[in-house]
Amino acid sequence: MLLNTYEPWKFAFSRENDEIIEDSFGIIGVPFDSTTSYHSGSRLGPIVVREASFGFEKYNTVFNKDLTTTFYDFGDINVVPGNCSTTCGIIENTVNELLDMNIKPIIIGGEHSASIGSVKALTDKYGRLTVIHLDAHRDLAFDFMGERHSHATVMRRAHEMGADLVQIGIRSSSADEEEFVKSTYNIQTFKNKDVHKHMDALEYYLINIDGPIYISIDMDVVDPSIAPSVGNPTPGGLFISEIETIIQTLAHKNVVGLDVVETAADRLGDNTAVVAAKIIYDFLTLIE
Repeated sequence: MLLNTYEPWKFAFSRENDEIIEDSFGIIGVPFDSTTSYHSGSRLGPIVVREASFGFEKYNTVFNKDLTTTFYDFGDINVVPGNCSTTCGIIENTVNELLDMNIKPIIIGGEHSASIGSVKALTDKYGRLTVIHLDAHRDLAFDFMGERHSHATVMRRAHEMGADLVQIGIRSSSADEEEFVKSTYNIQTFKNKDVHKHMDALEYYLINIDGPIYISIDMDVVDPSIAPSVGNPTPGGLFISEIETIIQTLAHKNVVGLDVVETAADRLGDNTAVVAAKIIYDFLTLIE
């Protein structure tokens, strides 16, 4: 058990935490949605995603491979409702605890602001990160409704930390965000139609990334016909097969962390929770 955590449930196939093996993965949940601006409920994401994980077999038939990756579920952090900045600090401290044990973080959200704390801890450890950001939105606002720590500003904060951004599935942004992307050199964009029509170009780009990679997946990147229970659903999203291809491509790279956020479901067995659990399950099956 880490400091500032408690255990409401565990992800399927996770190991007991009494004997930690280094160079493994550790799941933490972030039940926080205090800056949500449209559909609230992602604070319940960690619970429903974990529950949905028990619907999968240990043998992954999509990739013809057993899930053999060593990983642990350390439970949920104790968030501070209404205080995004303090909560991000707790996430940072918790991820640092994992890194001290040579464990790479997997975060289940919760709103997308959770990435701020995780990226900060990993940037301090590795220096420069490449953040692979799957999302319907850019999340590059300097501030949102006067708040600098927010689900809508998370990638701006990551960029300020020195991260290179690869934004995939984008189909909604502001004029200011588009101008910001044009003004900087280290944000690469593959919009939703680029993924649909030119997956080979995306795969080629991802294969050629060097250095440590952090993957951040907002569930609204998925088409809402498949995953409707998200904070800001936006039509025209990615399909499960496309996300499978992206994860399979990245699994052979130096991935140092993952988050899957913005599952805003209020019931067990929700479609979005099942898809989020599958993304984590596929990642754990494939990661080397």
